[in-house]
Amino acid sequence: MKRRIKKIRGTRTCGGGSHKKRRGKGSKGGSGNAGAYEHHFVRSLKQGIRKGKRGRPYIAIRRDELVLNVGELEERLDELLKTGKAEARDDAFILDTTQLGISKILGKGEVTKKLIVKAKAISSIAKGKIEQAGGSVEVVS
Repeated sequence: MKRRIKKIRGTRTCGGGSHKKRRGKGSKGGSGNAGAYEHHFVRSLKQGIRKGKRGRPYIAIRRDELVLNVGELEERLDELLKTGKAEARDDAFILDTTQLGISKILGKGEVTKKLIVKAKAISSIAKGKIEQAGGSVEVVS
């Protein structure tokens, strides 16, 4: 490739065909920040352009809190019992998700075991699934 570039230097169009073909901003995909979230997306990420698609300021969404689904919570139950982060009483399992660092429980997955859960926030679907399996939910602020 280097050999070709050396060969082309000094010619009028540098291998671009007719001199009319490289005119205007259309040949480079628009002027300024055109296509920053479309055809020049990678370039805009590298340059750090922080504008939304329609010119609104970009707001970075940062999630420090951990969100967990009900199905995942039940899958991790054995592991939590071994580490002492959950209790087994009679036929129910007691979980305090605030101690686990979980801020919200969502409703994806199935619940087959009776769970007694303390949480900062819980979706209505997750609450319904836990109560349908015979468990209960306590929302702690």
